[in-house]
Amino acid sequence: MKHILMLATGGTIASKETGQGLAPAITSREILGYVPAIGELCRVETIQLMNLDSSNLGPSHWLRMARAIEEHYDQYDGFVVTHGTDTMAYTAAALSYLIQDCPKPIVLTGAQKPIWYDGTDSKRNLTDAFLYACRGCGGVQIVFNGKVILGTRARKTFSKSFQAFSSVNYPELALIQDERLLQYITTGSRPAPRFYDALDGSVGLLKLIPGTRRELLAFMADHYDGLVIEGFGVGGLPEYDGFYDVVRQAAEAGKLIVMTTQVPNEGSDLTVYHVGGHLKHTLQVLEAYDMTTESAVCKLMWILGQTRDFAQAEKLFYTPV
Repeated sequence: MKHILMLATGGTIASKETGQGLAPAITSREILGYVPAIGELCRVETIQLMNLDSSNLGPSHWLRMARAIEEHYDQYDGFVVTHGTDTMAYTAAALSYLIQDCPKPIVLTGAQKPIWYDGTDSKRNLTDAFLYACRGCGGVQIVFNGKVILGTRARKTFSKSFQAFSSVNYPELALIQDERLLQYITTGSRPAPRFYDALDGSVGLLKLIPGTRRELLAFMADHYDGLVIEGFGVGGLPEYDGFYDVVRQAAEAGKLIVMTTQVPNEGSDLTVYHVGGHLKHTLQVLEAYDMTTESAVCKLMWILGQTRDFAQAEKLFYTPV
């Protein structure tokens, strides 16, 4: 029987009613008590890392999760992380960069309804997550509503429905139906994972809208080490008001700039239009292509935790993880 470690971080699955809305309060042991059938799948131990709404999680918490997995790695066959849905895609991406080539499954899951609600999705998601941790492929994945999504490809696309997550620009890895695992794509791994212990949280995200003023971009470029800019369509920067000069000055100052698209599917291609091509061909900027914004942000944090050199950063950014 497989031995699985559950790391609890809070989220809706662990929430109780407070009178001012739901807030995490249920412990990991209490969560498991609602789904005794998991004990028939595997041996489970739990660690309550934190009990927070995922809106309150950030890079320091991602590092705590990665450290906990590293410290307990040899003792377990797989790991389940219970987590709020709102920032789960960011956490999945961050853990994908912090724990690379892992031969053991690292599964994130949660719920749209607390585990004590009638008709909750918590029990199915939790059971599926443990099933995948026992039988699935290595690496970081989100298991939710019967779907298995690569950690770097997930995005929350429904705010209330049980099918909360979609796999963006990449197929789902597997489906889980009636406790049967249908694995479509297997993930590659090495005999042992590579753990990283640094992130630079000084990364900003700017979503352009028609009429965005250059002062906003300049302010963010001054206050962050890295900046992800979501352009329109296949990507690009407005040609009015001196946006180009702001990016040029930031790049010359050693800031890492990533251009991407705010369109969810099919990715960016800066070379299609002059608004992007001129930028790409004349300045040191990176392009996210088909990466999700969540992955681009977290990968930039991971890169900045290692280097400020553009050539090294470019190589790391364009190396698939």
